Amino acid sequence: MKSSILLPNLHLCSQLKLDQILMLRGSQVKKDEKLDDNSLNSSASLMDIVETQVMKHSRALVLLSCDFGTAWNSRKLIVSKKLVFSVLMDELRLSALVLSCSPKSERAWSHRRWVIKMMAGNCSNLQEIVERESELVKTLAESSKMNYRAWNHRCWLVSYMSDSQVLLELQCSRDWAEVHVADNSCFHYRARLLLQMIENLRRNNKRGGLSGAEFHQVWEEELDWVGMLIRRYVGREALWLHRRFLSLVWLKHLASDDQSISCHYCCRSSEICDISTFVKVELMLFSSCTIIPDNEFGDYQAQATYSAAYIMWLAKQMPMSFGVELQKSPQYEMLKPLISDIGKSCLWDSMAGSW
Repeated sequence: MKSSILLPNLHLCSQLKLDQILMLRGSQVKKDEKLDDNSLNSSASLMDIVETQVMKHSRALVLLSCDFGTAWNSRKLIVSKKLVFSVLMDELRLSALVLSCSPKSERAWSHRRWVIKMMAGNCSNLQEIVERESELVKTLAESSKMNYRAWNHRCWLVSYMSDSQVLLELQCSRDWAEVHVADNSCFHYRARLLLQMIENLRRNNKRGGLSGAEFHQVWEEELDWVGMLIRRYVGREALWLHRRFLSLVWLKHLASDDQSISCHYCCRSSEICDISTFVKVELMLFSSCTIIPDNEFGDYQAQATYSAAYIMWLAKQMPMSFGVELQKSPQYEMLKPLISDIGKSCLWDSMAGSW
């Protein structure tokens, strides 16, 4: 009851204080040439008092109403005047406190991103701050399931990470993903890390960093790991979507066939770069996922459906290679009934006509 009475007052107070700042700034600009030193000191002192009050009241306001944009913006307005490191760190601590109570507050996450952008130009320990940010997301993701905003913030941080941090994040997030296989946000984060590795390869070609062979090894380990999870955790769509992403990376950056998009980072000593080998591996996975035991659990049916949709997607991406190999394989006859069961027979007809 007390908070409901206090909240409108804080809204009004914060807005009034912000209006005072804007009025003072406007009047100071207009009268700047006419003011003497004493008047300037008095005006500056008054401005400091008002800003202190705004920071005080807005702090209470965001703790009670975490998505009230005026309060956050008033803090940005004041903090941006000086950009003192200690003040920016205070803003990170305040938003962390808000997120501990409201982990899905978009305004709080946005405020953290703004603070980090302000730090990025003149901060010697930015990598340490980014590492702590990633840990914060991990902690909040544990307490708040399916927190898209937190994971989106973590994806945004990737562009500020060093090459070694990107690789470390990929390794460290694996354990979390293994026990949260239904949470697509974590797999999206891993995809973002792999894309950053590709970007770093292009940028670091002449100055070292992760080599093409090392990236290929990382990709192959990710593919094997996801295949293991698909067999272990039946009927999880997030795993199949991540495998689609990995296959797309292979098509664009690793395939050694002439029909592939590019082969800039291919590790030519590996058999998986060969189209026929890749097709065999994926068809073997499809075959193992179409076995539906005679029980009441629907997960096995979902697994077969996801695997069929994945194979059809691959055939569409590579009609002249994967589609032809698929027609020759014994798995071809398994595919049509599964596609028909999910009402996609028209897709089957159109795809089969293009092979």
